[in-house]
Amino acid sequence: METIIFCGIQATGKSTFYQQHFFHSHLRISLDLFKTRHREDLFLEACCKSQLPFVVDNTNPGKADRQKYIQLAKQHKFRTIGYYFQSRIEEALLRNSQRSGKACIPEIGIRGAFKKLELPSPDEGFDELYYVTIEDNNFVIKPWTNEI
Repeated sequence: METIIFCGIQATGKSTFYQQHFFHSHLRISLDLFKTRHREDLFLEACCKSQLPFVVDNTNPGKADRQKYIQLAKQHKFRTIGYYFQSRIEEALLRNSQRSGKACIPEIGIRGAFKKLELPSPDEGFDELYYVTIEDNNFVIKPWTNEI
């Protein structure tokens, strides 16, 4: 079974990437949907017990944020794959400004996530790690090289 963990600030394409690459194969775990950690934990537990592959579609800016999911995945013998989304603050703010309603994140929230952002590393426990960029409105996925 497989756990996918997204990492990157808001408005970097994580949810759209999920829709394009994992919608038909993995359950989406997102605080945007569940609203509370308690609900998130219930769905994580259900995925693990039923061996259902899932994607953690949150910002997961720091190593400590990602560790919860990595440990859970390892405990249940899930393969753990990370996707880091290029997080350029000005590009994210521009994309965010094109959103409306609840999808539009307050700028302070994006800047706050950016300040907490720590690049992921294979030594966190990822079995695979990838770097995702957006070029000409398309996602480009590259193997992680520890260089940004």
